[in-house]
Amino acid sequence: MESQKILLVEDNPDDVELTKRVLQRSNIINGLIVAGDGVEALKYFFGEDGRSGCSIDDLPLVVLLDLKLPRVDGLEVLRRIRSDVKTKLVPVIILTSLDEDKDIKASFDLGASRFVRKPFHFFDFVQSIQHLGLSWLILNQSAPNGERKS
Repeated sequence: MESQKILLVEDNPDDVELTKRVLQRSNIINGLIVAGDGVEALKYFFGEDGRSGCSIDDLPLVVLLDLKLPRVDGLEVLRRIRSDVKTKLVPVIILTSLDEDKDIKASFDLGASRFVRKPFHFFDFVQSIQHLGLSWLILNQSAPNGERKS
């Protein structure tokens, strides 16, 4: 059985590479899908026409979502994920360097599962990802019949 994927929505190539290395180092075996901006993330979920996109079986186990994205920002991506019956229960972790209370409040108001500030030091980032790996990728169980719980 193939493991479920993680969707990383991140426009900074350095942060993408760092996240990949940290996931590998943390022995998180889930595959990683990278969307380079909000438009790519929305296309993954909803397709070009806004109604197709990935199937229920292809939904990611968790979304790691940056807020500061080109074209469509992270809050709008989160809003769209939560407004669709297919995706509304997919766990979404905001993983961003933004540090404003309004961003935290807006993220939770829109249904974010967690809000994690990206640490600026590699060791701190490793610890953050390892903690996410333990709590979201190992301990979290899928709901029956393809439904999700967050």
